[in-house]
Amino acid sequence: METTAIDSKKAVEIFREAAECNREDPLIQGSLLEFPNYGQLVMTGDLHGHRRNFQKLQRYCDLEGFSPRHIILHEIIHEEVASFADFDNSHEVLLEAAQWKCDFPDQVHFLLSNHELAQITGHEISKNGRIVTHAFEDAVSAKYGDGGNDVNDAIRDFLKTYPLAGRTDNRVFVSHSLPAPREVAGFDETVLNRPMTPEDYEPAGSAHSMVWGRHHTEAALETLCEVLDVDFFINGHQPQETGYDIMHDRQVILASEHNHGTFLTINLAKPVTIETLTNNIRPIAGLV
Repeated sequence: METTAIDSKKAVEIFREAAECNREDPLIQGSLLEFPNYGQLVMTGDLHGHRRNFQKLQRYCDLEGFSPRHIILHEIIHEEVASFADFDNSHEVLLEAAQWKCDFPDQVHFLLSNHELAQITGHEISKNGRIVTHAFEDAVSAKYGDGGNDVNDAIRDFLKTYPLAGRTDNRVFVSHSLPAPREVAGFDETVLNRPMTPEDYEPAGSAHSMVWGRHHTEAALETLCEVLDVDFFINGHQPQETGYDIMHDRQVILASEHNHGTFLTINLAKPVTIETLTNNIRPIAGLV
C-alpha cells in the first residue's frame, strides 16, 4: 500500500476498519490473545517506524500463502528521527500495519506498548529531548492538513483495541513488557480476563504496569510464571543493540527497530524450551 497517496478520509477508514477487525478477532479473550495449538507464531520486538524491517517481515510471513501463520506487532509508532526538523513518519507504517490487519484479520495481531498507551492517554514521553507523543500528532497533522485531527482520533481509537498480551498452548507468554519486580506482588492478573478500562491505563493500573516494567529479576519472572501459568516470556521494551537478549533462561527480549533487529518464530504444535526459542531468533537483515 502506497501511503503517500492516501488522503485523510481513506486513512480514517482504514484505521476504523482495522479497529473493528481487532474487536472481532476470535483469538482475543478479554485482553488476551489465546493462540491455537497448531501453526506458527512470528513475534517481533519494538518497530518504532522502521519501514524496511516491517516490509521485510511482511514478505517473510507470506500470510496469503501460509494461513496457519500469525504475526504479532507492537510499538510501531514513534520513529527515531535524525533531527528535530524531521517528521515522525511512523504513522505511515502504522497505517500499513492497519491495512495488513484488514487484509488478514485472523493472522495479524497487535499488543499494547507503553508508547501506544501514552498516545492513547496523552501522557508525554520524552526521548532525546523531544516529546514524541506531540511530534507524532504534529506529523499526522502535517501530512493530512485539515483532516489531521480526524486521523489522530481514528489512530487513538485503533490503539484502544489492542490487547495486552498473548499466550500460546505451549506455555509461552508474549507481551510488550511485564510488571517491574517491585510491582509484581500487587499486579492484578485478572486484567487479562476482561476488556481494559481507563483506570487500567493510569500509572497505578495493571495495563500501565504491564507495558512499562524493566529489569526483571529471576525471582520476579518465577513469580509471574506461577501467576500466569506459563514457562517463558517474549517481550520488547528494553533496548537491545544486538537485537535480542536472554534473561534468566525465562525471558527473551527482542528489538526490531534497527539494522540489527530480530524476530522469533514459535511452532505452536510443539513443546518449547529456552533453547528452541533462542535457536529460532532470526536477524531481519537476513530477509529479502
